[in-house]
Amino acid sequence: MNRLIIVLALSTALSTPAWAATQTVTLSVTGMTCAACPITIKKALNKVEGVENIKVNLEEKTALITFDDAKTNVEALLEATKNAGYPSTVYP
Repeated sequence: MNRLIIVLALSTALSTPAWAATQTVTLSVTGMTCAACPITIKKALNKVEGVENIKVNLEEKTALITFDDAKTNVEALLEATKNAGYPSTVYP
């Protein structure tokens, strides 16, 4: 019984990275041209597991995304906007 508890505790501890944290990134999405663009981009980013918050700004042509880095990464966010028809880059 003690071995089972130890194995379960270790597997739980090892399955979640200790360094996982909420991250924020701003993407430059230069292809936004109308009021529908931010809606499309937000829908695409919401489909990425781990995304917690999205603020899309049409005027600045940016998307500010907060995400759990244990569940996703910046490359997945870039891929999501690209697949929605809006290639993006990390905002400098």
